[in-house]
Amino acid sequence: MSKLPIYLDYMATTPIDPLVLEEMLPFMQTQAGFGNAASVTHAYGIAALKAVETARATFAQTIGATPESIIFTSGATEATNLALIGASRFYQRKGRHIITLATEHKSVLATCEYLTREGFSVTYLMPKPNGLLDLETLKAALTPETILVSIMHVNNEIGVIQDINAIGALLASKGILFHVDAAQSAGKLAINLTNLNVHLMSFSAHKNYGPKGVGALYVRQRPRVRLEALSFGGMQERGLRAGTQPVHQIVGMSAAFVLSEQLREQEQARLLALRQYLWHNIRVLPNIQLNGDEKIRVANNLNVSFTHVDASKLLPALSELAISNASACSAASQHPSYVLKALGLKDKQAFSALRISLGRFTTEEDIDNTISIMLKRLPSLMSN
Repeated sequence: MSKLPIYLDYMATTPIDPLVLEEMLPFMQTQAGFGNAASVTHAYGIAALKAVETARATFAQTIGATPESIIFTSGATEATNLALIGASRFYQRKGRHIITLATEHKSVLATCEYLTREGFSVTYLMPKPNGLLDLETLKAALTPETILVSIMHVNNEIGVIQDINAIGALLASKGILFHVDAAQSAGKLAINLTNLNVHLMSFSAHKNYGPKGVGALYVRQRPRVRLEALSFGGMQERGLRAGTQPVHQIVGMSAAFVLSEQLREQEQARLLALRQYLWHNIRVLPNIQLNGDEKIRVANNLNVSFTHVDASKLLPALSELAISNASACSAASQHPSYVLKALGLKDKQAFSALRISLGRFTTEEDIDNTISIMLKRLPSLMSN
């Protein structure tokens, strides 16, 4: 069996932490916990329901929310669909204008595109060259018809951190709903929804050392935000997400968020030191540039482009590294990254980009080997 490459694609997905898996296993085996949480006429269902509601309360606590504000979904994509479509349909009598950022995750952009077919209008704001949103640009785009704004907390390609506190304050003063995609910020940044003017927030478990196939949507309860349901056939998740609840996944998501919050400060400091060490050593490569603001970004992300590199040879030359040149949702696309294009990069620069993302199990040895591989392989790809 060939040796696996060094894994540096933590923004695509993370492995389940062994401590999280340990919490999940009892709900996947022939013990009382494997039951259907809706079958409350016997001990199996009661145990499953108790596990779900305990997990809901524990998860909510990690983000400064109340248990009744949490709706479990199949992931952040479904959570975002429910937030944007559900809110737009419910509040459309107040207006039919939505604002988002051109660099949002595809789950936001595709959902907004879908909503235009229902008669909504969407404004796509362009970021500054460093990837950050200019608050004045957002302010200028607001109209009396604006009912919803969706801005991600951390960009999934370039790792920049948007000022959701300032954005939320602006929108709250105008009575406009604010949705935040927090798939890439949870576990990396402190999130306390008690102190944020955010009405809807999407989360993913598998980006935070939990299982794939589960996520959550925060829906503010005071004052209450209303959504139209998108799935039918059961009253699970307060009628907003029909279907049998995946108890083991929900338990795993909660356990992952609790663990990440316990480790967050120490872990992010370690990852920042490793990222800075990596950047310090590879920035000597000719014609390399950092994409996204150098300081206002999460600790584990590095996104770089090479001006004079044959993009088709870039990833094959670095086959010893598990890295990407776009988000996982766009990796199969033959088009340059729309995120990098929005920053002003030309096609050739965007095609020659690398997203390197570190994580909990990245070691200093991994980074030393990565530096060695990049310094050895990349100079031969440079063209005049």
